[in-house]
Amino acid sequence: MDKKKIAIFLPSLSGGGAEKMMVNIARGFSENGIQVDLVLGNAKGPYMSMVPKEVSIVDLKSTRLLLSLRKLARYLKNEKPQSLLVTLESSSVIALLAKIMSRVSTKLVVRIPNNMSQQMKNAKNAKHKVILRLATMLYKKADGIIAISEGVAKDTAKITGIPLEKIEVIYNPVVTDELLIKSMEQVNHIWFNSEVPTIIGVGRLSKQKDFPILIEAFSKVIQKRDARLVIIGEGEEQESLNQLVKDLDLTKMVDFIGFVDNPYKFMEKSSVFVLSSAWEGFGNVIVEAMACGTPIVSTDCKSGPSEILDNGNFGKLVPVGDSEKMASAIIESLDSSINPELIKERAAEFRLDSIKKQYLKMLL
Repeated sequence: MDKKKIAIFLPSLSGGGAEKMMVNIARGFSENGIQVDLVLGNAKGPYMSMVPKEVSIVDLKSTRLLLSLRKLARYLKNEKPQSLLVTLESSSVIALLAKIMSRVSTKLVVRIPNNMSQQMKNAKNAKHKVILRLATMLYKKADGIIAISEGVAKDTAKITGIPLEKIEVIYNPVVTDELLIKSMEQVNHIWFNSEVPTIIGVGRLSKQKDFPILIEAFSKVIQKRDARLVIIGEGEEQESLNQLVKDLDLTKMVDFIGFVDNPYKFMEKSSVFVLSSAWEGFGNVIVEAMACGTPIVSTDCKSGPSEILDNGNFGKLVPVGDSEKMASAIIESLDSSINPELIKERAAEFRLDSIKKQYLKMLL
């Protein structure tokens, strides 16, 4: 009997949460003795180094994602993987069209990583809106749909017309042995080696992540106690965030350190982790910080954080866009004695070991 093959399709391995989760899933599948092809529109990005050697990388060498359509159809026709797992709206549209073109029996499962209603409201441009509309129409042709949270499942059902009972909720496989090992590495940044508490935020510097609210909340925190703020990530909002820090006279207390290969060691040594997002699909970084035993403050945004934090039992939830309440929650977290082992136990529910089994049940 031939070894089972699962293909995973992505535009690239750029530094996003969806890409990181797909690499985790690929690792989990390969550990189960399954042949995995990681099919990339363009094989580049910071997560390339995270791909296990057991996983085959198929580079379609397409300068634009649309140019990978025929190449992906050819791959499906030639290789005939048992299943194809795809995520992100643009690559899902390409994959669904490629399957139609190739006329193969490959089982195509779409993983939906975000709240599509919120994405449509906040689409960057007309092209993004068109891709989202196409996705909502084509998702019905998928052989299976995975939503990464209950909130995303309900939103997907509403926006696509797919019955809710046909959408499988599988949380992200965030916690891996590699994450736990990396969290124990040393941090050279001077702020993490002092008695002054350090608050941390991690994510793409984009409108969705709403870092201005975190910075404004931090400006209120330091009116009551000494603290520092470190933000990890890069993105289109960098310039405006730098200006906000200058305007609030915080340049000596806020540090943007860009994209880092290992954010976990910073999380582990932080006093509080804050997610300030206006919306999410899940909130991987919350689980990553919890796995490090770090207290959490998060916006109660759609969708994911309230599910991860069990409605506030494992961290503090504050309204979206409310810097006053965020500041109060940060101060309360700094002043409270929180048992890190309880936070880690909750994070363990999002381990790769258990979640990959749910994916395999869908794909094989």
